[in-house]
Amino acid sequence: MHHAPNPNIEDLPTKAQLRRSTIIVGIGAVFIGVCVYLPAEYGTDPTGVGSILGLTEMGEIKQQLAAEAATDELLHGGDESSSLMNDIFGLFVSTAQAQEAWTDEITFTLAPGEFTEIKATMEAGATMTYAWSATGGRINFDLHAHAGGRNVTYEKGRGQTSGEGSFETPFAGDHGWFWRNRDDADITVVLQLRGDYSEIVRSE
Repeated sequence: MHHAPNPNIEDLPTKAQLRRSTIIVGIGAVFIGVCVYLPAEYGTDPTGVGSILGLTEMGEIKQQLAAEAATDELLHGGDESSSLMNDIFGLFVSTAQAQEAWTDEITFTLAPGEFTEIKATMEAGATMTYAWSATGGRINFDLHAHAGGRNVTYEKGRGQTSGEGSFETPFAGDHGWFWRNRDDADITVVLQLRGDYSEIVRSE
């Protein structure tokens, strides 16, 4: 078995050489940090070497992306919070749409000179919301009620093509519209209703 020969003292580096090597390594590390790491990571280029190597632009992009991510986190509170807020908002929208849905939609057509009545049976203090539109011409209407010797007129119109509103009943009975076509062509009316009523009554 052979043993490696022990090195001679003269072959070992001196303290001065070790110190010089350490200084060189340190300078190299500082150079890499200043000329490569700072431009590539933070977009800071004190020497100009990073711009030449294209590292500064890379660092600027990284910083911009980091800033945008921080801003988005601040505004939205993260994906889970944003998703929760979207779910809550969707619930409110769906509830509002459900509340605004029409209970009944009635479509009828009147020839020139024809008339009809469409009313809803309601108790005293009940409310109704309505909207209607006419196509093919203009129509006359009288929104009213009469029962037990009492009567009320909510609205009248001549030569109208649409309307909307709501009313509260002063007494129980059938409340609604008298429609008449005074034009020279057929008129189709779409009437939408929602509110506190038990049934729709139509009479020719």
